[in-house]
Amino acid sequence: MITNGALITFYISIIGLVLIVSRNLRTNRSHLINKIYVAFSMILIEWMIALIGMRFTAPGDEIMLYVWDALSNFGTSLAPVLLLLIALVFTHHYDQLPKRVRGLFLVPLLTNVMIWTNPLHHLHYKHFSVIASEVVFGPYMYISGGYSYLCMIAAIVIILHFAFKSNNRLYMQQAVMFSLGTLIPLAVSMLATFKVLDLSIAATPISFVFTVIFHGIAIEKLNFLNITPIATQHILDWISDCYLILSETGLVLNYNQPFAQIIGSRCGIEINKPLINIQRDHDPSAMTAVYNLISSVESARESRSSIAYEQMIVADGRLHYYMVEVTPLIINKAIVGFSVIYKDVTKLKESMQNLQNSQKRMMERERLASLGQMVGGIAHNLKTPIMSIAGALNAMNDLVDECQRSFGDPEVTPADYREIAQEMTDWIHRCKDSCSYMSDIITAVKGQAANMNASDKVTFTPEELLRRTTLLMRHELTVHNCQLVSENNVPPSVMLHGDINNLVQIVNNFIANAIDAQLPQSDHTIHLKIWQEDDQLSLSVSDHGSGISDSVRRHLLKEMITSKGTAGAGLGLYMSKALIQGKFDGELWFNDNPGGGAVFGFTIPLNSEVLQEETPLKTEERSPF
Repeated sequence: MITNGALITFYISIIGLVLIVSRNLRTNRSHLINKIYVAFSMILIEWMIALIGMRFTAPGDEIMLYVWDALSNFGTSLAPVLLLLIALVFTHHYDQLPKRVRGLFLVPLLTNVMIWTNPLHHLHYKHFSVIASEVVFGPYMYISGGYSYLCMIAAIVIILHFAFKSNNRLYMQQAVMFSLGTLIPLAVSMLATFKVLDLSIAATPISFVFTVIFHGIAIEKLNFLNITPIATQHILDWISDCYLILSETGLVLNYNQPFAQIIGSRCGIEINKPLINIQRDHDPSAMTAVYNLISSVESARESRSSIAYEQMIVADGRLHYYMVEVTPLIINKAIVGFSVIYKDVTKLKESMQNLQNSQKRMMERERLASLGQMVGGIAHNLKTPIMSIAGALNAMNDLVDECQRSFGDPEVTPADYREIAQEMTDWIHRCKDSCSYMSDIITAVKGQAANMNASDKVTFTPEELLRRTTLLMRHELTVHNCQLVSENNVPPSVMLHGDINNLVQIVNNFIANAIDAQLPQSDHTIHLKIWQEDDQLSLSVSDHGSGISDSVRRHLLKEMITSKGTAGAGLGLYMSKALIQGKFDGELWFNDNPGGGAVFGFTIPLNSEVLQEETPLKTEERSPF
């Protein structure tokens, strides 16, 4: 029976368990591991209350004693399962119980059914008694008892294995306290069940007092229920999409769920399996990922520093791009393992590609808009030479008629014919000049109308850049009564290499903005200047217009903004900056003009986009032989 000492122990244990439950409820700990531990505490309380009820029941009231025993077996059957669940949740970071884990409750439920229906079949008790030495167990008792022992042993093994694998002092201390709190009632229960010692029915629940003590130390002193492993796992999942932990020899020690689902399953990477033994000959992309990982680990080992590379993985029928960083873990100057972080950059690459496509479309629209502005200028520039050629042809036709009419006329001397020929030659030179001018116009316009996707890199001089710009902007300057003054201070030996059409577009945009900024009473002179300073080539366009307002200055070159209202889209300078940076490795800048107005320009590094003209070789002295 239950002694007074056991009764006092139950009272003290119940008070301690109530304090544990109330503390969890008071601190609003709603994590799964806390909920399970509260359930475990309530089960122990129910178990001990049933035994206290048995203590105060008359010895002859067998029915009531059996009822109290059946209620106590509710705790006996469920407590080991709950201990196993605590170990599983602590080590596997469950937020909710998987369906397969819920199956652990089937045997305890069956056990309680068997106990309450025992008088019908006597499978649990062949003979029931509150005196342990008089109890005769039925065959099912060994099934339920064995299942309980198996759950408790599994709980100890799981949590100790986790602690040793983590190699963390705090986890080890928590695991030892949990294991001791589980091992003591396990041993007492086995001794009582197999009657190795003559123990009362109160021995097993009393042994759980040690569970309360050791678990209390783990909870209060070692923060056992603060879900540190779960929190650590969630932080790692948040910091990186995937991670992998390797030993010094390349053995796979651990990884998170995203890695297992996307990379591990695809490449055959499994825990406790060396990378060198992984075979995926039927999947070349998977083998490439494994080989890259192995070679990067070796490189990190040799350099004792982090190695980063980009890896492409095919999963779920689509490409995934990862930035992979392999870092050696060094303790006391010795490499003990490697951490591998996989950061998913698929969306970033897609966004960058979309941004590039958008920039190309915007630049194309800007170029077309620029061409639309130049249509009037082109028409004017071509009309003048065409009219000049037509006039020259009419003049030459008159001279030909005059020459034909003079044949046989004795008054017409050879000197007269020479004069006619000279006039015709002069008209032919004028036609050639006009044709050359039209050729320059067509070349410049053709270059500007070229597809933005095609990069036509050529070698050209700053003078050629000025000439094309002047040709294309002549009409705009004339219409708005502006004068362009060019100043080229770059030595003739300096040659530019790149897409001249891009630079022409940028300079034209500067000049067009300068024209639009002119004030009615201001100086309408626009200055275009090119100069060389150290290892950089600079170009600027300055005006005496309205200048740059403070509201525009704060956003200029950072986003598409315009001071022209509905007449502008803000694309010009924004795209000009992209072209200078992307294709010439330069910088676009702006300043206030000291004389009023603004100065816009760009600077190109000579070492990347400028070629110095080759120095002629000295003439070698040759032997007369």
